[in-house]
Amino acid sequence: MNTRILAPAAALALLTLTACGDKQPEVVDTRAADPMAEQLKNAAAVELPPSIEKAVTFRCQPGNGLIYVDFFQGRKLANLRTEQTGTPTQLKAPEAGQPFVGGGYTVEGTPESIKYTAPGKPALTCKA
Repeated sequence: MNTRILAPAAALALLTLTACGDKQPEVVDTRAADPMAEQLKNAAAVELPPSIEKAVTFRCQPGNGLIYVDFFQGRKLANLRTEQTGTPTQLKAPEAGQPFVGGGYTVEGTPESIKYTAPGKPALTCKA
């Protein structure tokens, strides 16, 4: 007996749902429109900075001092710190393989050994 009533009820439910098929739902948004939406849509793609390839601690001679250099992928960017927790100085090279320069500092070499020059001081030879 229940199956005779259930089939027409299901058909009636489907019939009522098909009446809404052509209508799009109304979208309600309480947020204000983004004032920079058009500028952001037309903005150029953002290039991410390179990732660190190798972070190296160097011992420099003469003087037996330590410096810390982070070499970035592409070999055109390096961060130099004269103290382990010090503020890094960003050094740039015009082309891969050329010396990194910036802030009066110069670092020339590879992650295994470098020639390091600080402002107003003689060059030091440093090894990892």
